[in-house]
Amino acid sequence: MDENLNIIIVDDEKPILHVFKEYLKTTTGYQVFTESNGLHALDIIKREKIDCCFLDISMPIIDGVKLAEQIHQYDKTIPIIMMTGNPSMDVAIQTIKTGVVDFLTKPIDMFQIPLIIQRVMRERSLFVDSLLLKEANQKNHDLLKINQELEQKLKDVEIISLILQKLEQATTIKNLIDTLVNLAGEITLCDESYFCNFAHNCADPSILAVFSRSSDRSGTGAEKIISQNIKKVVDDGIPLIINGNGNKGGTMAIPLIIKSNVFGVLVLFINDNARNFSKKDLYFMNFLLKKASSLVENLALYENIFENLVSSLYAFVETIEARDPYTKQHSHRVSLYAVSIADIMGCTQEETDKLNVSSLLHDIGKIGTPDHILLKPGGLSDEEFNIIKKHPITGSNIIGHLGMWIDEQTIIRHHHERFDGTGYPDGLKGEEIPMLSRILSIADVYDALTSDRSYRKKMQEDDVLNIIRKNSGTQFDPEVVNAFFDSYKQNKIRRLSATLSPSPQHVNVTLINACHEDLLPLPISYVE
Repeated sequence: MDENLNIIIVDDEKPILHVFKEYLKTTTGYQVFTESNGLHALDIIKREKIDCCFLDISMPIIDGVKLAEQIHQYDKTIPIIMMTGNPSMDVAIQTIKTGVVDFLTKPIDMFQIPLIIQRVMRERSLFVDSLLLKEANQKNHDLLKINQELEQKLKDVEIISLILQKLEQATTIKNLIDTLVNLAGEITLCDESYFCNFAHNCADPSILAVFSRSSDRSGTGAEKIISQNIKKVVDDGIPLIINGNGNKGGTMAIPLIIKSNVFGVLVLFINDNARNFSKKDLYFMNFLLKKASSLVENLALYENIFENLVSSLYAFVETIEARDPYTKQHSHRVSLYAVSIADIMGCTQEETDKLNVSSLLHDIGKIGTPDHILLKPGGLSDEEFNIIKKHPITGSNIIGHLGMWIDEQTIIRHHHERFDGTGYPDGLKGEEIPMLSRILSIADVYDALTSDRSYRKKMQEDDVLNIIRKNSGTQFDPEVVNAFFDSYKQNKIRRLSATLSPSPQHVNVTLINACHEDLLPLPISYVE
């Protein structure tokens, strides 16, 4: 047993205090404190870290019972032995209720005091261990609860992050609406989700997008939406959640509101009555629709601006082609040829889209070329040809000012580069030239050679193919040439050519333009 204990005896009879102190100092190594005032004793207990208390029941100022209560309010692990000269059953019960561990009757047998102290300290040790275990269990319980709350919050954050990430990827309103129904299925327990729109004064919904976990639906979306009277959500503009509706399962509907008007409604269904939508499901879907609301406005504005911009750019191209009747629909044909080659080469959809735009706009730089050069029937002077050579840079700059077609800008700039490095405007060589520019180059040349121009008639098909074949590795990338001929053999190029080629016209023009022979050393040259 630990001999370094701090013991306090509190009694208003000083002889008893003296006897206690002298006996314990002589027989033990305990540090003994004595006090006749209960309040002073409480200060000692707080200051000296007392291990065991002996209290007299009857004392002035504060009696032993009340002092025991205050001691245990401070530290409930301190064992208290109560002393009294007038024992009774009521007094014993009252002291036990305060958490007293022993009860001594005066006169006290001092020989028993060390044994009592050792016993109560053993009991205290067990009590403290029990308290520590209980506190540890409580802490573990609290920690587990905190971890569960953190895990749930982390899941909530992941869902919010997923919503924001998916919405950010939407590039069109149609794409955004598809994202809404798919996210509804991914985040909630729903079996089906629909995005619908109610036309003005129309009770029947138009289904714009659908998600379903199973191809076997209990009914069409429109019928289910009508049966649940989802139009009420449109009229009120307030989210709706219905759980346990007979055998129909759960229903949730959230309006997509734009400038105080309901644009559409996201409707979710659970098809069995054993599962329900939660309030958190409603929270996430409402968050999804609110975030989507601003995106719809932005996308609508963007699509409108984009369509107007593209229409304006194509109008420029048509203006250029209208100036020269011989190049009418040239850009359109080049686009189709280029896309067919890209398909053979396994280009991605994104690359194909970029090539299509670039092909349609590749000659937009000629808007700045004077008519007397663009439509000249004879040979061009060096000065005139240098002006012609600026059109890829001009076109690239026009596209660059838009700030959204960076790759297309590069493709247009380099569509007159040559594989051997002798092209323009930058003299790039081999793989320095963007792949899509290399594809556009051969499509451009093929259409130029197979079309009538102001300075020559179109060439025979076999002659054109021989020219392309002979210039593989010099003007053209051999890999692109192979893809061109693969497409040609599959009848793609020929079919497009036969469908799109303008009717032949007789034109008295110079057949050879000497200024172009440096760029394409062929039997015949062309302005392109």
